[in-house]
Amino acid sequence: MEHSFVTQQLILSTFGIESARVALTNGTELEIVAVVRLVPGRRVVCRAQWNGQYVYAKFFAGKKAHYYCERDKLGVGLLIQHNIKTPPLLFADKLKQIDAEVLVFAEIKPSENAEVVWRASDSNKRFDLAVRLVLELAGHHRAHLLQTDLYLKNFLVSDDSIYTLDGDGVRHYSKLSRQCALANLATLLSKFDVLDVQAWLVDLLKVYADASARHTLPSHPHMLRLINHKRKGAANRYADAKVFRKCTDVEVDQTSRHFQAISTQFPLIQSSMVSEKLDDLINTQTLLKSGNTCTVALANIENVPLVIKRYNIKNIWHGIARALRKTRASASWANAYRLTLLGIATPKPIALIEQRYFGLRGKAYFVSEYLEAPDANLFFEQKPEQVARATAIHNIVILFYRLFLLKISHGDMKATNIKLLDASPWLIDLDSMRQHDWDGFALKAHVQDLKRFMKNWQDEPSLYNAFIKEFFAVYADPHPLRLAGLSNY
Repeated sequence: MEHSFVTQQLILSTFGIESARVALTNGTELEIVAVVRLVPGRRVVCRAQWNGQYVYAKFFAGKKAHYYCERDKLGVGLLIQHNIKTPPLLFADKLKQIDAEVLVFAEIKPSENAEVVWRASDSNKRFDLAVRLVLELAGHHRAHLLQTDLYLKNFLVSDDSIYTLDGDGVRHYSKLSRQCALANLATLLSKFDVLDVQAWLVDLLKVYADASARHTLPSHPHMLRLINHKRKGAANRYADAKVFRKCTDVEVDQTSRHFQAISTQFPLIQSSMVSEKLDDLINTQTLLKSGNTCTVALANIENVPLVIKRYNIKNIWHGIARALRKTRASASWANAYRLTLLGIATPKPIALIEQRYFGLRGKAYFVSEYLEAPDANLFFEQKPEQVARATAIHNIVILFYRLFLLKISHGDMKATNIKLLDASPWLIDLDSMRQHDWDGFALKAHVQDLKRFMKNWQDEPSLYNAFIKEFFAVYADPHPLRLAGLSNY
């Protein structure tokens, strides 16, 4: 993700880089074009120009800069040694005037990281890419290599070639166990959409078994459990931890009086993200909801339409009860990032602000991008033409099935909490959302979501029956539908 100029300068300055031109020990200069990846205080990756060509430069800083730089170099060397494609390493050394080290890699052209290619592809192309990535991973495992930092963005797609990035995560084993290899494969498959995994798993396991020389296929149920475990673990690490501290996606400021986390995609609105200014906006701009426990307003900051949701403290006893618990605003913040990571549409989270009194929580605010789209109630009230109506029904049911497979419950499936943009559903009001550990709890919560959702249409027999028909067409196992009291007769 490339950052704005202002954010880029702030990031580079924390690494001691005060200019876009960085002198190297061989007398040449790197001219930084953009910051593309960040591990705060430890590593920053930039696109740059060097010796008349575009390159990617990894800067390492901090007490263990040399250790991490050498580990990255070693990983790149292992990939090259085993004939696994990786961008050529052009330069490696300490910086001339800055206490940091740098690795300079050639830019592969044309190319794009696998995550971007995946998102831009239709189902057939995604399957082809999944096969290529599984074959690449099988090649790693044949060489007894393990990529321990396994993300789609750590693979580069260039025409018919796949390049492995990030030598820092590459480890060599004298003997790579089956258990370790399958766990690594599960990590890769967990990065694919849950519906795709459901449809392709048997084929992808056969591809892996044939290509890795591990001819015994792992069992389908075991791999599904392993993939689900890896996916949930990654979602928890990102949504419940990473976005609450300074990282590529979020800037954080914390004092004894407040906690503030702001998306780095919206640096210009940072100065407005304080409780006093948010209260002024709530009081002066369009009010969407006013209640004892929360107040919701539509506002415009720097030409960005925003929804500000303030979670109120009703009285002193309510304040005492909430002071030591996670705020509902923080739940919304985490869940917005969780859904985004898992490929489920929700408005972009912009800010989380909590008032603090020496660690005790008070009023809290969740700010998200405003989505100009009707909710499901209004969409169907407007009597859309038949194709749009059928498409919306199908897409909503697919959303429910995806949530079911991910073991996510929303907790308040009113029609007003689903917005429809071009007949595609977006989830809002995420403070009661949960991703469950246990199948039984997940099933029970999903059944409640189904019941609440179908209650929206109990006075609309045609729509109610259309949803029933689609639910039974989409769900591979109708058990949760039966438990929710739905019947296709």
